Order: sequence, then C-alpha cells, then structure tokens
Amino acid sequence: MVSVVALWIVAASVIMGQVWGDQTIQDIRVTGKVLCQDCNRPWSEWVKGAKPIKGGIVSITCMDERRRVVHYSSDSTDELGGFELNINSEVCENKKLNPKLCRARLVSSPDYDCNIMTNFGDGHTGVTLSWPTSIFQNSLGYTLEPFYFTTQTCQKPQQEEQDSVYHDNNNNDHY
Repeated sequence: MVSVVALWIVAASVIMGQVWGDQTIQDIRVTGKVLCQDCNRPWSEWVKGAKPIKGGIVSITCMDERRRVVHYSSDSTDELGGFELNINSEVCENKKLNPKLCRARLVSSPDYDCNIMTNFGDGHTGVTLSWPTSIFQNSLGYTLEPFYFTTQTCQKPQQEEQDSVYHDNNNNDHY
C-alpha cells in the first residue's frame, strides 16, 4: 500500500514537472472561501459553525523575479463565501507569470459585525501559491484553505510597543 502511494506521488510529480516546467500553463485559477468565526459562540459552533461572508473581497498579487507587481486582481465572494480568481499567465510579451510569486489575501468584509481579519488560513498576511491542487490541460488550479474574519469582541488587543528606556528630566537614559 505504501509503495503504491509513493509510486503515485512520484508519477504525479513527474507529470506536474513536465507540464509546469515547460511553462505551457496559460491559465491559473485560485478558489477558496471567506468565513466568519465568532468566538462568542460555544466552542463546537466556533470551530465548525463558521458562517460564509457574502461580498467579502479577496485579492491576488503576482510579482516578477525582481519583486515588481505584474498582476493584481480581486474578487467578491458569493452567498456561500466562495471566491474565484482567474489569471492569464501571460503577463507581457514572451513573459510567463510564475505562480509561486503570487499571494492571495483578505481585503475587506462588508459584514459590520464580522470585519476583523484573522490569520487563520493565512488570510491576513496572505498565502503564497505553492502546489496546485489540480492540473488540467494548460490550466493550474489552486484551492486555498478558508480565510476568516472575526468579530470585534474576539479581536486580540494590540499591545503598544513600549520603549525600555526611561528619560528623566535631565534627559539622562535609564534602562
């Protein structure tokens, strides 16, 4: 059984390397969901009962090897919290977009009660496209883990950085 799984992984890697390595990819499709996690609910509902956010905005930014933006787009979520970002991999004459230099992230939530970004699923900092979840003909597909917003009562308080140096009236430093 283990050898069958290992053989399957090797075969998939070879096929992925041939398709992806030859840069025959024309389209990239990124999908996922945006949900609201309310910490005021009982634990089982908080973990499993996240509600979809309709109208949430998710963006994707792709860079080139010199860290210049070559693609930016965004999508609004549907009633199930789903989004779909489609990218043409041809960014300019004879240049192909490298999906590993793309990052998807949360932008905003229209839900007044649930609009604090969290980093569950890396929605706040953004998730880099690493391994496609599907390859079909000349398309790569990426299905991301859900991104989450939370309510203001669940927000972790921001701590102000305090200077560890105390200045007295004579402008002398004390540590």
